Amino acid sequence: MLIGRVVGELIATQKHPSHEGCKVLLVQPLNLDGTDRGDAVVALDAVDAGIGDRVLVATEGFSAMTAVERPQSPIDMAVIGFIDHIELIPGVS
Repeated sequence: MLIGRVVGELIATQKHPSHEGCKVLLVQPLNLDGTDRGDAVVALDAVDAGIGDRVLVATEGFSAMTAVERPQSPIDMAVIGFIDHIELIPGVS
């Protein structure tokens, strides 16, 4: 899983039939301090997230397709939750 911020929504005029009715988001992965980490990724939305939301992203196929209730679907990533607060405990890694 990874922490990210929704930076856009993708519109696809044609997509796999199992993705019909699903919103597709562009998510920027984040470090724990909130800075950008690497390139943005594409993820199907399971929680109705929007631009600017901090989210939790499942990055493994089976977990992602289960989260969006699309079994046997070609999905690598899915937005599965909102992040309200991150608390880092000193000395714990």
